[in-house]
Amino acid sequence: MTTTPRQEPADINEPALRARAVAAARGDGPFDLLITGGRILDAITGLVREADIGLVGALIASVHAPASRSDAADVFDAAGNIISPGLIDTHMHIESSMVTPAEYAEAVLPRGVTTIVWDPHEFANVHGLDGVRWAIEASRNLPLRMILLAPSCVPSAPGLELAGADFDASVIAELLRSPAIGGVAEVMNMRGVIEGNPRMTDIVNIGLISGKLICGHARGLEGADLNAFMAAGVTSDHELTSGADLLQKLAAGMTIELRGSHDHLLQEFVDALNGIGHLPPTVTLCTDDVFPDELYENGGLDDVVRRLVRYGMRPEWALRAATFNAAQRLKRSDLGLIAPGRRADLVLFEDMSEFRARAVIANGRLVAENGAMENPIQPLDASPLMQSVKLAALVDDDFRIPADGTKVRLATIDRPRFTRWGEAEADVRDGFVVPPPGSAMIAVAHRHGLADGKPRIGFLTGWGEWRGAFCTTVSHDSHNLTVFGGNARDMALAANVVIEVGGGMAVVKDGRIEVLLPLPLSGLVTEASLQETANGFAAIRKAMEKIVDWKPPYLVFKACFGATLACNIGPHQTDRGIADVITGRVLESPVLEIF
Repeated sequence: MTTTPRQEPADINEPALRARAVAAARGDGPFDLLITGGRILDAITGLVREADIGLVGALIASVHAPASRSDAADVFDAAGNIISPGLIDTHMHIESSMVTPAEYAEAVLPRGVTTIVWDPHEFANVHGLDGVRWAIEASRNLPLRMILLAPSCVPSAPGLELAGADFDASVIAELLRSPAIGGVAEVMNMRGVIEGNPRMTDIVNIGLISGKLICGHARGLEGADLNAFMAAGVTSDHELTSGADLLQKLAAGMTIELRGSHDHLLQEFVDALNGIGHLPPTVTLCTDDVFPDELYENGGLDDVVRRLVRYGMRPEWALRAATFNAAQRLKRSDLGLIAPGRRADLVLFEDMSEFRARAVIANGRLVAENGAMENPIQPLDASPLMQSVKLAALVDDDFRIPADGTKVRLATIDRPRFTRWGEAEADVRDGFVVPPPGSAMIAVAHRHGLADGKPRIGFLTGWGEWRGAFCTTVSHDSHNLTVFGGNARDMALAANVVIEVGGGMAVVKDGRIEVLLPLPLSGLVTEASLQETANGFAAIRKAMEKIVDWKPPYLVFKACFGATLACNIGPHQTDRGIADVITGRVLESPVLEIF
C-alpha cells in the first residue's frame, strides 16, 4: 500500500506544539481556545466536576478551576453542559448505512462521535484491494477520525461462496504495512481458525507479527472452541447472543464491542453488567451496522449510549465504555480522556439522558454546533465504485428448479438467523419443482464477473409465505445478487430492475415494482444525501410489509441481509449452492431425491 494517512498520534508530539501547550499551561502564554462554565465527566472515576479547559492546537493544555483563566484567542461558553471525551465506535461498517464516508461523517460528528473503527470488508468483497484503497482515500481528510482495518474474510467462507476478490495472508500483510490500517478486521471464519485451517492461521499470524489489533466475530463460541479461537490470537467479539454469553466472554478475557444493532439483547446485557456491580475495563461500544433511516432518525454511537442508559445502565458507565475503555482497546493513549496532554476531542452534551450534543470539538477545532457541521465536507470521487453488477438479464425459469418425475425430496434451510437443515417433499409440475407449502424461495447469483451468474436456489422454512419478491445486492458478506420470493415471475422482475440500475434493492408484488432503491456505488452505497437515502430505504421497509409478515425478533427485515452469511453455523444459501461451514458441504441444488 502506498497510501499515506494523516500522521496521528505523532502530530500532537510535534515539539513546537508541546512547547506552546506547556507555556499556556504554566500561564506564560494564551490558549487558542478556552472552554468555560461546563462540567467535566471524568471517564475514569465517573465523577462530574466543574472545570474550564484550555486548548492549544489539537492538545488539551490545561484543565483548571472555573474562571481562573481568561487569556485565550477564543472562548466558548459551555454553561449548563456536560463535557465528555469524543465518542469512539469500536466496530462498524459505513457501507451498511448506504452513504459515502463523507455523508456518514456529516451524520455522526454533530452527534458527538469523533472516532470510528471501520472495517471496509463490504467494499473489499466487491472491489478487492481497490475497494480498501478507495476507503482509505475517502477517509483521509475528514474531520471524523476513521481507523480502518484490513478485511480478514474476503470472502467470509472460502470454498462455500465467491466474492469479488480473495484476500489471503499475502494481501493482509500488504494492507497491514500501511500506517492507514489499524489491525485485522473481524475474523469471521471461526471454524477455520479453530480447526487450524492454513489460510486463516496465516492471516491471524500475520496480524500478530504486525503488532496491531486482531478483532473477532465469535458468535456461539464457548468452551474449547472459544479457548481455541482466543489462543490463536483473536481478542474481541461483538456477536453476543445473551447476558450469559456476555459474562462468559468477559470471564474469558475478551474485549467486548457491545453493539447497538441488536436492540432486543441490550436490556439483558445491561442487567448482566449491573449484576457485576461495576463496568469492566474491557467493555466498549459499537454500532456494527446502522441502516440509513435509523442513522438519520436516531444517530450512530450516541444512540447506543442513549439506549443503554434508557435500559438502566449508569450514564457514566456508558460514556466510559464509549470513550476511555475504547481508547485503551485501540492503544490510543491520546484519546478517551479529558486531561492535559491528551487530544482535544470533546463533546458538550446538554444532559446525561438524551445526550444531545450542543457542540463537538475534534483535534482542537469546533467542527459542529447545534446538530450541524461548521463547514461542509467534500466527498471523494466515487466513480471507481460504479458498474459492479456484472450480470445479464435473467428470466423466470432462472428462478425455478427443473426436475423429472412427479415428486422430489428437498433439503431446506429452516429458521432465520440461527439456521438448521430441514427436509420437505414437493410436487413436480411441468418439469419444475413446486415450492413446498409454507416455504419461501431464496436465490443467489454471482454478480462480480468471476464465475457463472446462474442463480442457485434454495427453500426457506420459518420465513412465512411471501406474496411477492425482494431483491438486494446488499447481502452479507459477498454481496451477490440475492432474491427472496414466493414466485418466479416477481423474483425475475425484482432481479432485473436491480441489475439495470447497477445494484440496490427492489420490492415487487403482482408483477409490479412497488419500490426501487438504487445503490450504484458497489451495489451498496449511493451518493445521495442521508435524508434522501433514509427515505428510500424506509419506503423499501414499508413495501416489504405487503409481501411478508414479520415475526420479531428473528424473522425481521434485517434477516434478509444476513441470510447468505455462510461463515455462520448452519446452512446458508450462497452463489455456489446451499453451504454448511461445519461440514464444508455445498449442495448446488436442493433436490435430494426424485420420485
